[in-house]
Amino acid sequence: MKRIVVAGAGGFIGGHLVKKLVKESHQVRAVDIKPLNEWYQVSEGAENLVLDLKLKDNCYQAANGYNEVFNLAADMGGMGFIEKNKAACMLSVLINTHLLMASRDCGIDRFFYASSACVYNATKQTDPANPGLRESDAYPALAEDGYGWEKLFSERMCRHFSEDFGITTRVARFHNVYGPYGTYNGGREKVPAAMCRKVIEAGITGNKEIVIWGDGLQTRSFMYIDDCIKGISDIMYSNIKEPLNLGSSEMVSINGLVDIVEEIAGYKLERKYDLDAPKGVRGRNSENTLIRKYLGWEPSIPLRTGMKKTFEWINQQLAEENKSKKTISRFNK
Repeated sequence: MKRIVVAGAGGFIGGHLVKKLVKESHQVRAVDIKPLNEWYQVSEGAENLVLDLKLKDNCYQAANGYNEVFNLAADMGGMGFIEKNKAACMLSVLINTHLLMASRDCGIDRFFYASSACVYNATKQTDPANPGLRESDAYPALAEDGYGWEKLFSERMCRHFSEDFGITTRVARFHNVYGPYGTYNGGREKVPAAMCRKVIEAGITGNKEIVIWGDGLQTRSFMYIDDCIKGISDIMYSNIKEPLNLGSSEMVSINGLVDIVEEIAGYKLERKYDLDAPKGVRGRNSENTLIRKYLGWEPSIPLRTGMKKTFEWINQQLAEENKSKKTISRFNK
């Protein structure tokens, strides 16, 4: 049994990770800034703390008495959020900095940092037919403004705390994680969840249109949550010292993603393209040579398989919301 801190435990990935660690009978301290009733998942077998980890004292409180840290905490969301909240994204640097300091002083043995494909040089992401971003493509540095630069800086902090203080640090660069128990509305949702929600809402309202940000030709790869959780664990307990891609290499255009969701839903929609909306880089994909070399594995759950599970979960949430609204409306008459 390990004593493990999960920072960002109230978020999408953090909630899934805590659930796995508790199931494996580890002693888990789950920490997030959000009130407990706003966490995406709450595991009763964990010690659940509501703390703002941008504050140094709170990081010491979180790390004290434990021996491993998974840092998944960040103020972030989809492209619509990170393009309009660059300062907020940059302030997440305080979380990783203070957690590393607390880890050094509290005797933490292993430290995992969740980085992002947003660290990659933008000039290597101008073609929709992206051959895949290798780990070396982060330099020379030209990261996503705000969020990407914070991630790249925090990667370096992990490296230097390892070199100078002997903490074993591991870094994974996430490529678009999706699945059930994630954000699907409100402005922080990412593309897979947003597309599921839009298609489902079109079916509910009868408005057979869908608005797509950009021209739909942008390409991405999307990793299902189960692959992500396995990758986090495997990387954490590996001997891999450099940052490593953690993402699917199954690239798809945004139009192609909509095709998949429409197929799952069983109906087609008229597509409207908002060319002024945030759309990010032109093409991004995960190049997985290194993860296959080091781990003999790579994320491989097919996109359609994961999207079907995600669609069904979001469909259930929206159905429950609509049922609740109708009930409230009936009582208000």
